[in-house]
Amino acid sequence: MAKSKAKISVQRGDITIMAVDAIVNAANTSLLGGGGVDGAIHYAAGPSLLEECRKLGGAKTGEAKITKGYRLPAKYVIHTPGPVYGEEDWHEAELLASCYRESLKRANEKGLKSIAFPCISTGIYGYPKKKAAKIAVNTVKKFLAEEKVSVEEVVFVVFSAKDLNIYRRLLN
Repeated sequence: MAKSKAKISVQRGDITIMAVDAIVNAANTSLLGGGGVDGAIHYAAGPSLLEECRKLGGAKTGEAKITKGYRLPAKYVIHTPGPVYGEEDWHEAELLASCYRESLKRANEKGLKSIAFPCISTGIYGYPKKKAAKIAVNTVKKFLAEEKVSVEEVVFVVFSAKDLNIYRRLLN
């Protein structure tokens, strides 16, 4: 297996202004917008994103579906519903890992070079930040090492200084 030369980094900021090929939306299963990152992405992308999402028929937890980015700097949005912590019959870790893996698969299918991830499931869905970050980083590294990928850059875009420190420790 050829080891990927993809660059993985962390940045504190607003995922909706990232100039990457795709940003990942920590969506709900309807894919029709919500609060937090989901609401911010829908707001920034404009009403055409909601129109396209309506045609997708939702997504199960751990799945990922891709749409255009519309008014975002990113060309695409990859929507993935994360697990609600404590409500998935002890399958939360596997479902969260699936969010990252499936999102990378969608990016790869389009031949995308760069992707930005938010902290999936750590907001209202209650996933402990350190556990979620470890799953995110390990899943991305494993995918990039094992799969033939087009992705050359992965950025974890975090909201808080605490999240930034967690990801910095895991990436160093």
